[in-house]
Amino acid sequence: MQEPEPPVIQPFNFVFSWRRFLVHCLIMGFCVLLGLMTWYFGKPHSIRFYETKSEQLLATSIAPGIDMALDMLSSVAVKEGRPLQAELFKGNVYFDIQKNAANQLEVKVGDAIIKDFGTRFSIQLYKNGSGHIAVTDGYIKIHVSSGVYQINAFEQADFDNFSISKHRLITERDIAPWRPPP
Repeated sequence: MQEPEPPVIQPFNFVFSWRRFLVHCLIMGFCVLLGLMTWYFGKPHSIRFYETKSEQLLATSIAPGIDMALDMLSSVAVKEGRPLQAELFKGNVYFDIQKNAANQLEVKVGDAIIKDFGTRFSIQLYKNGSGHIAVTDGYIKIHVSSGVYQINAFEQADFDNFSISKHRLITERDIAPWRPPP
């Protein structure tokens, strides 16, 4: 009896193909894109909502060095990030930002963006969508469709999504008359 011969192993011949190369690159690129999208969208943003009912005031710290006070029937959402982003939905809000927390808060009111520069200020939102801002200390900048406006300490202005009006001087007691003195 004769032993069977072992099978002959052919050497592997690799044939380069641009088509195969591009298909593999597309598959890898798609996988990398999915991974990046998973990483970006997988981190939910931390959003906190603050709302007051009738005959109720709320004073709270929303970040180190940033305090907020809400008037009755007011609603605000605060989104974590750099800078901290707040959006006023209704009512009145007062922010007290210490100097070490300057440039760390943006407030959105409609389409207007209010950027703080180490200040204390109040915002009123009217039912028609326009607003009123009054600054106690420091200054703020309001970004609206017609440009960027600066409101300094002891000044107030009315604003909407397009422009500001009635920019004038005020006294400290007019800043947030609904807020009890500290």
